[in-house]
This record gives sequence, structure tokens and C-alpha cells, in this order.
Amino acid sequence: MNPIIEITNFEFPELDVYARLNESQLLHFNEPNPGIFIAESPKVIERALNAGYHPISFLIEKKEIGAQAEEIFSRWESVPVYTAEFEVLKQLTGFGLTRGMLCAMERLSLKSVEEVCKNARRIAVLENVVNPTNVGAIFRSAAALNMDAVLLTPACSDPLYRRAARVSMGTVFQVPWTFFDKKKVSWPDGGIQLLKEMGFQTAAMALTDDSVSIDDKNLMAEEKLAIVLGTEGEGLAKHTIATCDYTVKIPMMHGVDSLNVAAASAVAFWQLGMAKTDGC
Repeated sequence: MNPIIEITNFEFPELDVYARLNESQLLHFNEPNPGIFIAESPKVIERALNAGYHPISFLIEKKEIGAQAEEIFSRWESVPVYTAEFEVLKQLTGFGLTRGMLCAMERLSLKSVEEVCKNARRIAVLENVVNPTNVGAIFRSAAALNMDAVLLTPACSDPLYRRAARVSMGTVFQVPWTFFDKKKVSWPDGGIQLLKEMGFQTAAMALTDDSVSIDDKNLMAEEKLAIVLGTEGEGLAKHTIATCDYTVKIPMMHGVDSLNVAAASAVAFWQLGMAKTDGC
């Protein structure tokens, strides 16, 4: 049975991961080994456990200790469970817990781009998407709409940041992903060249004079396609667009000139991801 520990002192060093360390500090906690992340809500925690991540401790609101939580705890009976009332936990963490539960977990080593993209036919590439909410929403769409993998440039928000993983509903633990290693591969030139060496055609999502429509037959018929999405506001860098094989636009009406990157990703994944399953 898990040790259940009621919080009586905010200064417990075991609570640092929840109360006093920011996302960056957690990421670098065990350097040179992989760091720590915080998973929020039972569904996200369960998907992380199913993906092979190991828990360090649980933090849970008292009223949430029940059948669902105990089922999760029972898989790791020696892992401590810290608990308190909602207001105490909110004071400790600085935010209200979604479904009253957090879990500190050990990160796994990142795989290489080649490993993540092995056998993939449709992948998403995120260039400098810095908002964790957008990253999480893109992963949720990628999981639902037939993306085989997600690649991120080094400036992107980390998919394992608490908000990103929560917004994704835990799909960051189901869709293979990794970062381009900036020590080995430059972006965009080196990254796009690597994708081409693996057989991918690249499609930059951008509104330019030479854009093709997202339902272009040649585009949809590509055997292996990487859909490249840009940062919030500015979109893709001009050099990235010029380096890609296609520039692709989503037709819009009523004078709307662009969509939020998460919304655009859902449209692109639906059209181009479904093309894979339709045999196009």
C-alpha cells in the first residue's frame, strides 16, 4: 500500500517539485540525465504510466482519493502520496488542480528524429511554437487525425510541460515525438534535408502567392509528407517556406487572413492525415 502523507509543512523538501521548482528547473533537475515533469489529472497520469514513465510521488486533493486514484496508486505501491484539502494544495502549488491530482515523474531519454519517424507517413513539424497550450492542442489533433509523429524545433515549448500535457489530454504520451537536436542538425536547412533523406516531402503551411490549396491532389497523393507549422503570430520563417517542397494554404472567407496555429493544425491534419487512410 502507498504511504499516504498529509501535508502539514510546506517546507518538506519532497514538495519542492510541486511548489518551488519551475518547468525549466524540473527539465534540468537530473542533468546530464533526463529531468522531471509534472503530470496533471488522472487521465494524463494514467496515459503517462501506460507509456512507461515512472512516478516519483503523487499529490492529490483529499476528496479525490477514491477508486480511480487508488487504481493508479496500486500500480506503484511504494510511491508516496501527499494529500491535503483543495485550498491547501492551491496555496502550495499556486493553481487549482485539475481533477485534484498531480504526479511528479521521471523523463525518458529523447529518441532521435530517425527513430521517431521510422515507418511514419504523415508527421507534423512545429517551428518555434512557444505557447504550451497550442503545443498541447496540436498534439491532441495529431493523435485524433492520423499524424504518426511530431517533431519540434529547439525553441518550441516542451510537450511535457504541465499545461501542454494537460491540454493534450495525455496524447503527448501516445504520439511519438522529439526535438531536432540543435547540436547535430540546424533548422531549417539541416532539418528539412534530414526529412528529405528519409523520403518526406515537406509542406509549409503559409499564405503566399504561390501557395497550393490544402486539397491539392498532388499534395494529398504524397506517400510521405511532413506538415510544417509556424510560430504564433508571425508564422513560418521565410527561409523555411522557401526550403519546403510545397507552400500550402487553407482557403478562408469573410476577410479572415489566418487561423490560430492549433486550429490550422487540426484542419491540415484532417485533410492530409485522412488522405493517408483513404489510400490517396
